[in-house]
Amino acid sequence: MLTGLASVALVGACTATAHATPSSGITAVILSQTTIGGTDYILREITVAPGGSTGWHFHDGTLYAYVRQGQISHFGSDCQVDMTGGAGTTFVERAGIGNVHIERNLTDQPQVLDVLYLLPAGSPLSEDAPNPGCDFN
Repeated sequence: MLTGLASVALVGACTATAHATPSSGITAVILSQTTIGGTDYILREITVAPGGSTGWHFHDGTLYAYVRQGQISHFGSDCQVDMTGGAGTTFVERAGIGNVHIERNLTDQPQVLDVLYLLPAGSPLSEDAPNPGCDFN
Protein backbone atom coordinates (compact mmCIF):
# COMPACT_ATOMS: atom_id res chain seq x y z
CA MET A 1 0.00 0.00 0.00
CA LEU A 2 1.04 3.54 -0.55
CA THR A 3 1.27 5.87 2.43
CA GLY A 4 0.58 9.29 3.80
CA LEU A 5 0.43 12.84 3.05
CA ALA A 6 1.95 15.75 4.90
CA SER A 7 4.94 17.99 5.44
CA VAL A 8 5.85 21.67 5.15
CA ALA A 9 8.70 24.33 4.96
CA LEU A 10 8.89 28.12 5.22
CA VAL A 11 8.44 29.93 1.92
CA GLY A 12 9.77 33.46 1.99
CA ALA A 13 9.16 36.44 -0.21
CA CYS A 14 11.71 39.10 -1.02
CA THR A 15 9.67 41.95 0.39
CA ALA A 16 7.66 40.31 3.17
CA THR A 17 8.05 37.76 5.89
CA ALA A 18 6.07 34.58 5.30
CA HIS A 19 4.61 32.62 8.18
CA ALA A 20 4.09 28.88 8.06
CA THR A 21 0.73 27.42 8.95
CA PRO A 22 1.06 24.65 11.54
CA SER A 23 -0.55 21.25 11.22
CA SER A 24 -3.14 20.14 13.76
CA GLY A 25 -4.61 16.77 14.68
CA ILE A 26 -1.97 14.84 12.74
CA THR A 27 -0.26 11.64 13.83
CA ALA A 28 2.09 9.72 11.57
CA VAL A 29 4.24 6.62 11.64
CA ILE A 30 7.02 5.72 9.22
CA LEU A 31 6.36 2.12 8.14
CA SER A 32 9.36 1.70 5.86
CA GLN A 33 12.30 3.75 4.62
CA THR A 34 15.18 3.11 2.23
CA THR A 35 17.47 5.11 -0.07
CA ILE A 36 18.26 3.90 -3.58
CA GLY A 37 20.25 5.86 -6.15
CA GLY A 38 19.87 9.25 -4.47
CA THR A 39 16.15 8.87 -3.79
CA ASP A 40 14.56 8.33 -0.36
CA TYR A 41 11.55 6.00 -0.47
CA ILE A 42 9.46 6.52 2.66
CA LEU A 43 6.17 4.84 3.43
CA ARG A 44 4.06 6.57 6.12
CA GLU A 45 0.70 6.05 7.68
CA ILE A 46 -0.88 9.42 8.42
CA THR A 47 -4.00 9.93 10.52
CA VAL A 48 -5.85 13.24 10.40
CA ALA A 49 -8.27 13.71 13.30
CA PRO A 50 -11.69 15.25 12.70
CA GLY A 51 -11.15 19.00 12.19
CA GLY A 52 -7.39 18.48 11.70
CA SER A 53 -5.18 19.61 8.85
CA THR A 54 -1.66 19.22 7.49
CA GLY A 55 -1.10 22.96 7.34
CA TRP A 56 -0.01 24.55 4.06
CA HIS A 57 3.06 22.85 2.59
CA PHE A 58 4.79 21.42 -0.47
CA HIS A 59 7.18 18.54 -1.12
CA ASP A 60 10.61 18.31 -2.74
CA GLY A 61 9.59 15.05 -4.44
CA THR A 62 6.48 13.25 -5.64
CA LEU A 63 4.03 11.57 -3.25
CA TYR A 64 1.63 8.73 -4.01
CA ALA A 65 -1.26 8.47 -1.56
CA TYR A 66 -4.03 6.01 -0.80
CA VAL A 67 -7.05 6.87 1.34
CA ARG A 68 -7.50 3.86 3.60
CA GLN A 69 -10.24 5.35 5.79
CA GLY A 70 -12.33 8.49 5.84
CA GLN A 71 -12.93 11.23 3.31
CA ILE A 72 -10.19 13.35 1.73
CA SER A 73 -10.49 17.12 1.23
CA HIS A 74 -7.33 18.33 -0.53
CA PHE A 75 -7.00 22.01 -1.45
CA GLY A 76 -4.60 23.72 -3.86
CA SER A 77 -3.11 27.19 -3.52
CA ASP A 78 -6.10 28.64 -5.39
CA CYS A 79 -8.18 27.79 -2.26
CA GLN A 80 -10.27 25.30 -4.24
CA VAL A 81 -10.76 21.60 -3.54
CA ASP A 82 -8.62 19.75 -6.07
CA MET A 83 -9.22 16.23 -4.73
CA THR A 84 -12.03 14.54 -2.84
CA GLY A 85 -12.83 10.89 -2.29
CA GLY A 86 -13.40 8.17 0.25
CA ALA A 87 -11.66 4.94 1.14
CA GLY A 88 -9.90 3.45 -1.88
CA THR A 89 -9.15 6.83 -3.50
CA THR A 90 -5.59 7.32 -4.77
CA PHE A 91 -3.89 10.58 -5.70
CA VAL A 92 -0.49 12.05 -6.59
CA GLU A 93 1.10 15.16 -5.13
CA ARG A 94 3.61 16.76 -7.49
CA ALA A 95 6.92 18.18 -6.30
CA GLY A 96 7.90 21.81 -5.92
CA ILE A 97 6.99 25.15 -4.43
CA GLY A 98 4.47 25.64 -7.24
CA ASN A 99 2.40 22.85 -5.70
CA VAL A 100 1.51 24.31 -2.29
CA HIS A 101 -1.49 22.51 -0.78
CA ILE A 102 -3.31 21.53 2.41
CA GLU A 103 -5.22 18.41 3.45
CA ARG A 104 -8.17 19.05 5.81
CA ASN A 105 -10.45 16.59 7.56
CA LEU A 106 -13.87 18.21 7.33
CA THR A 107 -15.72 15.18 8.73
CA ASP A 108 -16.36 13.77 12.19
CA GLN A 109 -14.38 10.59 11.47
CA PRO A 110 -10.59 10.04 11.46
CA GLN A 111 -8.93 10.00 8.07
CA VAL A 112 -6.13 7.46 7.46
CA LEU A 113 -3.75 7.84 4.53
CA ASP A 114 -0.97 5.57 3.31
CA VAL A 115 1.63 7.70 1.53
CA LEU A 116 4.74 6.79 -0.42
CA TYR A 117 7.26 9.65 -0.57
CA LEU A 118 9.88 9.71 -3.37
CA LEU A 119 12.22 12.47 -2.25
CA PRO A 120 15.74 13.57 -3.09
CA ALA A 121 17.96 11.85 -0.50
CA GLY A 122 18.03 13.80 2.77
CA SER A 123 15.06 16.05 1.92
CA PRO A 124 12.47 16.82 4.60
CA LEU A 125 9.12 15.08 4.30
CA SER A 126 7.55 18.45 3.55
CA GLU A 127 8.32 22.14 3.43
CA ASP A 128 6.15 24.61 5.40
CA ALA A 129 4.39 27.29 3.39
CA PRO A 130 2.34 30.35 4.30
CA ASN A 131 -1.38 30.40 3.66
CA PRO A 132 -1.67 31.57 0.02
CA GLY A 133 -4.61 33.84 0.90
CA CYS A 134 -7.39 31.37 1.65
CA ASP A 135 -9.92 32.11 4.39
CA PHE A 136 -8.96 28.87 6.19
CA ASN A 137 -5.77 27.20 7.48
